[in-house]
Amino acid sequence: MKTIKGPGIFLAQFAGDAAPFNTLGGMAQWAAGLGFAGVQIPTWDGRLFDLRAAAESQDYCDEVLGVVGAAGLEVTELSTHLQGQLVATHPAFDESFAAFAPAELAQDAKGRQAWAVQQLLWAAKASRRLGLVAHATFSGALAWPFFYPWPQRPAGLVDEAFAELGRRWLPILDAFEEAGVDACYELHPGEDLHDGATFERFLDAVGGHKRANILYDPSHMILQQMDYLGFLDIYHERVRAFHVKDAEFHATGRSGVYGGYQDWIDRPGRFRSLGDGQIDFSGIFSKMAQYDYPGWAVLEWECCLKHPEDGAAEGAGFIREKIIRVTERAFDDFAGAGADRGKNRRILGL
Repeated sequence: MKTIKGPGIFLAQFAGDAAPFNTLGGMAQWAAGLGFAGVQIPTWDGRLFDLRAAAESQDYCDEVLGVVGAAGLEVTELSTHLQGQLVATHPAFDESFAAFAPAELAQDAKGRQAWAVQQLLWAAKASRRLGLVAHATFSGALAWPFFYPWPQRPAGLVDEAFAELGRRWLPILDAFEEAGVDACYELHPGEDLHDGATFERFLDAVGGHKRANILYDPSHMILQQMDYLGFLDIYHERVRAFHVKDAEFHATGRSGVYGGYQDWIDRPGRFRSLGDGQIDFSGIFSKMAQYDYPGWAVLEWECCLKHPEDGAAEGAGFIREKIIRVTERAFDDFAGAGADRGKNRRILGL
């Protein structure tokens, strides 16, 4: 068994224009001061990272590793959540997601999609240069406007959507295979890959590709009222990244899972800082240890109540306390006896 690495922190929600949040070095020093051991880097934030340079230059990647290492930290993964979203976008969301790409592509949906694919291809190469084995991303969505079956969906609509999603992602997954890196999709409402059933559909569409894996985030599962512990029993072999994020769900007489178009603070399901929600993290970390999860436990902070810097400061210690240092021997070894085939056969009456 392996002891989970961590705690790590996803920098996206904390980056800003004021020091120390406007440079990778500043954020690394800040995170180290809070007790984190690793940082997950959002590749779309030019204040922190140059994705193309990382894909093309080992010197640049060595510089990044040096900056992070100077704070005593490691890079856990790169993230292309925003770019992954644009690999597949239904036209209904073109304008909403246009800001995820360069401004000159604001009116060019096909250009944004091509840009996103190139970003993912660079991410595979950059991850390899940085010595990483997992990458965090979104799948994008073609079928999401039809997630609820009313009006009745035309026969074959969802099948065609997933077939197209597979066609778009297959060359990207092949690039990750060439790089020796797992592409880990965060299962998230708004993405075509948002639960186990949709992940299985996608796996079928990409021929069970070995690099198509999962970023496990239980907060999105409790908001969908899924069994997030049972999920690990089913899909643990594909879980290769982990966002440690809390959430709570309190159904009311007025609204439930769909949230009534309400703001986050008023929704029955909402994200919370670690320890303030309902997620059973002791159970999760136990299953991660049981199933030999090989990666990092990375805080992703999202909360509509608590200040982000307080959430980060509390999160490092929370994760550290939940990580199980796995045992190297069985608890009852003291009562064991060496292997003796003859004795075993006698005990069995053979």
